[in-house]
Amino acid sequence: MKVTWIGHSCFKIDKDGYTIVFDPYEDDSVPGLAPVREKADEALCSHDHFDHGAVEVLELTNKGDSPFTVTTIDTYHDDTNGSERGPNRIHILDDGETKVIHLGDLGCELEPDQLNMIRGADVVMIPVGGFYTIDAAQAADLVKEIRPRIVIPMHYRDDLMGFGFDVIGTVEDFMDQVEDATILPESSIDSTDDLPTQVIVLRPQNAG
Repeated sequence: MKVTWIGHSCFKIDKDGYTIVFDPYEDDSVPGLAPVREKADEALCSHDHFDHGAVEVLELTNKGDSPFTVTTIDTYHDDTNGSERGPNRIHILDDGETKVIHLGDLGCELEPDQLNMIRGADVVMIPVGGFYTIDAAQAADLVKEIRPRIVIPMHYRDDLMGFGFDVIGTVEDFMDQVEDATILPESSIDSTDDLPTQVIVLRPQNAG
């Protein structure tokens, strides 16, 4: 299974010729990121905001049966039961060997039964920028609670590369909160790779 960070909260998952794209963003909606131009068999969106639910930018091919089972967890985009920003949906992909979790724009604490559903996952994509989502400290606490094998931070800004919303924090804020983090120059990892650290910071495919 190959995991590619397109940018912001948009990821592409490839397995046996089947492609799923998470949270595609509208053209020119995320500062510093090129438009999403991906072919996919399926799109999964955490919510319908312009920077997460732009399914129309994808070329959906629907080649065949998915190798994944998909489980969802309904949560909130804020810590006031959705009264500020509405709902958020967590997606869990499982191919029988690897469990991949996309937390979307999680903005609230998870209930014990929800934590149990994502605990011990192989790969977790987690927002760390704050303001619209949980912040760096909350994300680090959640990582300690669920203890995934690989953590990929998302939904943050990078001042050096020039992408992301001004109001959200940097990935360094998150890295300061965790013990092991590695910055890779690539946009993709293979979930079968022998990666030595827990937190993997990828380079967005669509960054300049």
